[in-house]
Amino acid sequence: MGNPLWAPWRMEYVLSQKRAEGCVFCGVAGASAEERAARLVVVSAECAFVVLNRYPFAAGHLLIVPHLHVAGLEDLSTDDHDALFRLVRASVVRLRAAVKAEGVNVGLNLGAAAGAGIAEHLHVHVVPRWSGDTNFMPVVADTRVVPQALEATRQHLEGHFADLAAPSVPAAAEPRRGTGS
Repeated sequence: MGNPLWAPWRMEYVLSQKRAEGCVFCGVAGASAEERAARLVVVSAECAFVVLNRYPFAAGHLLIVPHLHVAGLEDLSTDDHDALFRLVRASVVRLRAAVKAEGVNVGLNLGAAAGAGIAEHLHVHVVPRWSGDTNFMPVVADTRVVPQALEATRQHLEGHFADLAAPSVPAAAEPRRGTGS
């Protein structure tokens, strides 16, 4: 048998208490700085936030998430929709610079049938890519190799996103539901 693939930082997650109920994306606006860091939030803006994906396809795989708990694009007001996609655009620019990505995949999975793992809370995937970044591991071993611990990646990206932080994210943003266009 070949050499083992070590990922010792995963044991902390495996043993940690998981959120028993509620949405994993809700509550960021009112969370303390320590809780946001523990939840891998890179930056929290007024209408949305940027968080690292806990199950990344590549190092630096981000999710851009509206503070509003909505499932579909049509559930966002025009202003919230525009703010979300301005943050997506800003995130792509900063991520490319921060990790020297040669390309970026941007996408949404709207609904469980479309592949959304968390279908009830809209989020946009931003995945950095490099030439030759896929190898035999996903095909042969159904395993992705991510070369950096998530917390180290979050700390690295935080400085690149600092200018996007809202001066104070309104706590009232959490319980509000989408208003439609």
